Amino acid sequence: MNISYNWLKNYLNTDLLPNQIAEILTDIGLEVGSIEKIENIKGGLEGLVVGEVLTKQKHPNADKLNLAGVDIGQENCLPIVCGASNLEIGQKVVVATVNTTLYPIDGEPFTIKKSKIRGEVSEGMICAEDEIGIGNSHEGIIVLPKETKTGISVKDVFNVETDSIFEVDLTPNRIDAASHFGIARDLYAAITTLSNTKSQGLKLMKPSVDEFQTTVINNQKFNVQVNDSTLCPRYSGILIDGITVSKSPKWLESKLKAIGVKSINNIVDITNYILHETGHPLHAFDAEKIEGNQVVVRTATAGEKFTTLDGVERTLSSEDLMICDSQKPMCIAGVFGGKYSGVSENTTSIFLESAYFQSTGIRKTARRHGLNTDASYRYERGADPNICIYALKRATLLIQEVAGGKCASVIFDHYPTPIAPVELKLNIDTCAKVIGKRLEPSLIKQILTALEISILSESKEELLLSIPTFKVDVQREIDVIEEILRIYGYNHIELPTLLKSSLSYSTKPDKEQIKNKISDHLCSLGFSETMSNSLSNSKHYIDSKLFDNNKLINVLNPVSSDLDVLRQTLLFNTLENISFNINRKNNDLKFFEFGTVYSLDTEKNSDKFIENPQLSLALTGNTNPENWKHKSIAVDFYDLKGVIESILTKLGITSDLLIFNENTDNTFQFGLNSFIGKNRLITFGLLSKKILTQFDIKQEVYFADFAWDNVLNVIQNNKLKFVPLSKFPSVKRDLALLVDDNIKYLEIEKLAFSINNTLLKKVNLFDVYKGKGIEQGKKSYALSFYFQDEKQTLTDEKVENIMKKIIKKSEETFSAVLR
Repeated sequence: MNISYNWLKNYLNTDLLPNQIAEILTDIGLEVGSIEKIENIKGGLEGLVVGEVLTKQKHPNADKLNLAGVDIGQENCLPIVCGASNLEIGQKVVVATVNTTLYPIDGEPFTIKKSKIRGEVSEGMICAEDEIGIGNSHEGIIVLPKETKTGISVKDVFNVETDSIFEVDLTPNRIDAASHFGIARDLYAAITTLSNTKSQGLKLMKPSVDEFQTTVINNQKFNVQVNDSTLCPRYSGILIDGITVSKSPKWLESKLKAIGVKSINNIVDITNYILHETGHPLHAFDAEKIEGNQVVVRTATAGEKFTTLDGVERTLSSEDLMICDSQKPMCIAGVFGGKYSGVSENTTSIFLESAYFQSTGIRKTARRHGLNTDASYRYERGADPNICIYALKRATLLIQEVAGGKCASVIFDHYPTPIAPVELKLNIDTCAKVIGKRLEPSLIKQILTALEISILSESKEELLLSIPTFKVDVQREIDVIEEILRIYGYNHIELPTLLKSSLSYSTKPDKEQIKNKISDHLCSLGFSETMSNSLSNSKHYIDSKLFDNNKLINVLNPVSSDLDVLRQTLLFNTLENISFNINRKNNDLKFFEFGTVYSLDTEKNSDKFIENPQLSLALTGNTNPENWKHKSIAVDFYDLKGVIESILTKLGITSDLLIFNENTDNTFQFGLNSFIGKNRLITFGLLSKKILTQFDIKQEVYFADFAWDNVLNVIQNNKLKFVPLSKFPSVKRDLALLVDDNIKYLEIEKLAFSINNTLLKKVNLFDVYKGKGIEQGKKSYALSFYFQDEKQTLTDEKVENIMKKIIKKSEETFSAVLR
């Protein structure tokens, strides 16, 4: 949500700077994600000053250029070469001084430099309208009124407006702050709570509607009928005749433009203005398009067709609340207007609606039709039923100001069951217990009053409070305490000097401890941890055809079409993150994520959900950035394999426990599965180009997926063995074997240990060679064998005897040839 600093000051007379306000808002739970400075003229005319032309003479080397001497209020006149035909002595002109950056209407920004033009020095530029971005004219230089003071900044002449826009990240429960006045109210409460000079003279100024009046006695020409008071507890409206629909005045257009709202016309813009001022949505209908002069609030007929403002014909549900006339629907209540009932340039009379709709109904309708509007955003989180008339009067006064017209009816107000403020008690001791600090009762009352929470009565122990209806999230005592604490400030609660704790026992292995251990390890290897949404896009699964779509768990009421199923894998989340980074020129990535994946238990033909924790790893790009000493090296399969081995080592899982086989599905170009018994532990390899193309990724991505529950089971069943260091040295022997191309290293390793697994401790493959000197279909393995006896020193005779057996067995089994 965007909030304008200048607009905010309409309701709060504060001199705090934007960064100070942002800090306060964040501290009270209204997190400011960013602050953007904007100007109505790009560049703010910085560096431009008013100058007076004192001299003018022909350029000696150019017929169309003049040499001007310009006074800008300094000791010396500036020499400026100018080609404008309307340059005259005595003129007040706009001068861009050296190092000033100009932002023209057309073309790129450019900076003024001290230069020589045809041999003559020029220390600035006399500007035309289009060169400084204030107009389209380039016929000549700007000539200012003679009374304009020399040397002053040009931004003071053209009234440059600057503003700061806060991007406020609202939590769903804070809909009371979804407006400029709502933000101002919280800001007022926070500043007045501070015991310093910032709050002196501070006032919260709510726009008055006292001038509203209507001379109409009755509503005989118009009728409002509400058929469903459950979905529409309150419906208010008024007829306004004699309006002129036109472009909005500059102040209104500027206000909306600053927060990113497009100006439509003066009537629609006022309804948007009220929405962002008060937080209450309004809707304007062209009164002449309302058949039978009747507004009917009813639910739709199932299958009924309705065309919305965006030109899309929608099929309605019987649960959709509609605003209709005597013949047809005109608007999806609280969500979206209709194409044929809206305000146009020919409109002269409007029916202005201000209503309160039930939040659940609006939420379901908005999701059903895939619509997310400013109005539905507020209604579905809970609007204020008791602001309807105020918002209606405020909008009427502004419409009369910008579009003329007069009230053609009294205010219609269908409100059969008024919604009263919630009354609850606040215990002072409970407040102190929850906060962890006893606040003075006077301070508590000050905070509550500033938040417009009324104190009906009080005693020494408790306060009886009336909660305004705009605070839909405050329903209990604990909610009031939260309001007090966030305004007082979490940072003002001192840490206790005495901490009490009790011993706790956890099951072994401690899952969280292991997870943190591996997270720390991966971070030390340069990985970044990602945390992704458990909701995913079903399109990924349908397009890739890698997963069983029958196991997908569909979300009944999805937030959007992109988040309509629970994820079956962390793969797609990871690829979305990689694509996002690559698109922003961050190509060298190492990601890991701990997360849960979900699927239906289709094997038992039930609706049972299966949840499995997983760990995913992803590497792409280069292992190191290029520099003067080292060239960048692309990551490969062995980088991923090394990380996996380091994780297993950290967990105490030795490679002899693992069984490997090739992964043959289409997820990988080449990949491996590792098992312990029948349980899959890890799947890893190079992802296929097909799946990468889905995410527009053009570089190789290596991915690993750990079945984390199986990993934890191995740790639990795998008891660590401690072996003392041997007192006797090890012996190493190297061997080069020529074998068929289809012989795998693991087969040779297994054969070696089958001959002697007591003295042989390790086999290492340090070279594989194919090419010149090796016949086709063959390859050469260079192997190292490590021997050690824990009880005595090994003799060469023993080692040679074992090596002869290994060679002989290799020749018999693999037709190997000793090189």
